[in-house]
Amino acid sequence: MSGEINWFELPSEDTARARVFYGKLFGWQTGECDDLDDYHIIENGAPGAIVPKTDELTGPRVYFATDDIASSVAAVRDLGGTADDVVFVTGVGQIAHCRDDQGSPFSFYQPARPA
Repeated sequence: MSGEINWFELPSEDTARARVFYGKLFGWQTGECDDLDDYHIIENGAPGAIVPKTDELTGPRVYFATDDIASSVAAVRDLGGTADDVVFVTGVGQIAHCRDDQGSPFSFYQPARPA
């Protein structure tokens, strides 16, 4: 498990307004994600997206790289944290949302392997 940050999501109640803000602040340009509604992938900056704020996602979400998401999820649980089931995202890879043993949220992202 490498542990580098390989994706992040910035939640916003108004994603159009957030895209303008971060566009002016960092020069970011965003593109639409065909599979997710109101999900805006940053095209020219750090790997991440501007997304709608939800009850579960109120602050930035950090994804850590892993080469074996099943083992990473098992390790979180063994260490006293919690982990949702692994979700497969077609053409993207696998993700799992977790909390450490003190309740702090984080996620894993294992990119899809090239065919």
